[in-house]
Amino acid sequence: MSTSTAARASRARPAYRCTECGWTTAKWVGRCGECQAWGTVTDEGPAQTGPRTVAVNPSREPARPIGDIDVAAAQAAPTGVDELDRVLGGGLVPGAVVLLAGEPGVGKSTLLLEVASAYARGVDGRDDRTVLYVTGEESAGQVRLRAERVGALAPTLMLAAETDLGTVLGHIDVTEPDLLVVDSVQTIASGEVDGAPGGVSQVREVAAALIAVAKSRQVPVLLVGHVTKDGTVAGPRTLEHLVDVVCQFEGDRHSRLRMVRAVKNRYGPTDEVGCFDLSEAGIVGLSDPSGLFLSHLGAGVPGTCVTVTLEGRRPLALEIQSLVAPSPLANPRRTTSGLESSRLAMILAVLHRHGGLRLADQDVYVSTIGGARVTEPAADLATALAIVSARTGEPLPTGTVALGEVGLAGDIRPVTGLERRVGEAARLGFLRAVVPAGAALTAPPGMQLLEARHLAEAVQLAGVAEEGRHGRGQVHGERGPTS
Repeated sequence: MSTSTAARASRARPAYRCTECGWTTAKWVGRCGECQAWGTVTDEGPAQTGPRTVAVNPSREPARPIGDIDVAAAQAAPTGVDELDRVLGGGLVPGAVVLLAGEPGVGKSTLLLEVASAYARGVDGRDDRTVLYVTGEESAGQVRLRAERVGALAPTLMLAAETDLGTVLGHIDVTEPDLLVVDSVQTIASGEVDGAPGGVSQVREVAAALIAVAKSRQVPVLLVGHVTKDGTVAGPRTLEHLVDVVCQFEGDRHSRLRMVRAVKNRYGPTDEVGCFDLSEAGIVGLSDPSGLFLSHLGAGVPGTCVTVTLEGRRPLALEIQSLVAPSPLANPRRTTSGLESSRLAMILAVLHRHGGLRLADQDVYVSTIGGARVTEPAADLATALAIVSARTGEPLPTGTVALGEVGLAGDIRPVTGLERRVGEAARLGFLRAVVPAGAALTAPPGMQLLEARHLAEAVQLAGVAEEGRHGRGQVHGERGPTS
């Protein structure tokens, strides 16, 4: 075979591409060699080899020095929902595409309906902006009833119930909106692509079309995305790469608290968290959500301790409760709600080894207040003190907060953002803070800092080391037994 014939055969060879990660191969395989996903490798047509030497389309605008680019038109505009603006970095940038993902029933549609209404009214209360809300999951009447219930009726809020991509693009041409909301991207389908709505190819085609509209018209677009069983965004992985902002909407079904955090943000930080209160009357932003996680602000209650966690850059005070009771079982129960069970097992082992607290025949229950979830180790010390308080029957002194990570050797390790945590506790009226020793920290006015190097020392400083009223347990004041 001649060289030219071989080259033509190479160009005509079919190419296969993974719809999840974009990995290519010369022949079809059932499993992607890059992301290891099954059934995602599809035929992309003949592979094009060799460099392109001729410009296909003329450029719309010549290249300019970066310093000459006008950024006035790219400034973020507030949405009217302060907590969402905090997460987005000030508001919606013209032409930005935001993907909001969350579990079913968490309140995504309610939040975006509130955003659409507030954006249509404008920051100054004038109805001068047109918003197009496209729903593919509900009828127009159902959305109208919800808008009336939550007070989201605005004269310039346009509503369309469509599932065809071509019809949606037609509505955009007619209304020329200042903001487009699509609920959801998995329910819209294109007639030019095979497959059911929500499929990989359909989601990719719909997202690409809406992104093209956003960039060409300089219109911000809010997309609702479904999630899979493991909490990731449903559809091709390229969807998260194409959009500008990816937000996760989180919340427990049995709690009114909802949180929005940015996983990806090209226009702002990814360490901010927006807090909302979801009720029958709608969704309301919470500028100070700490009170949702506290139940005992007055007299001390045995088995409770308050700590301060960081959600992004926002400090949140929450209460940890513990119950220790004699167990009738050979293997006592270790039950958690809102905390990791493995973390509790480690804290119990440290308390037994370095604190001398005997819990081998006791059931231990540890829970948070208000449905909050604690994943950072800064709550270790508060969890340990709550367990000691429940075992001895002695409550911590009123106004005590505990901050610190517990090591396997019983040492108290420093945590990040300690100054912000202590400042939040002082703002809420707490008087004493048990913190790791060695932290270069100035006590806020009216607050006493109790520095501890070891868990047993922290228990002594907290005032729960004495034998309880009912003689149920005792913690050593020194470093505890070593064998």
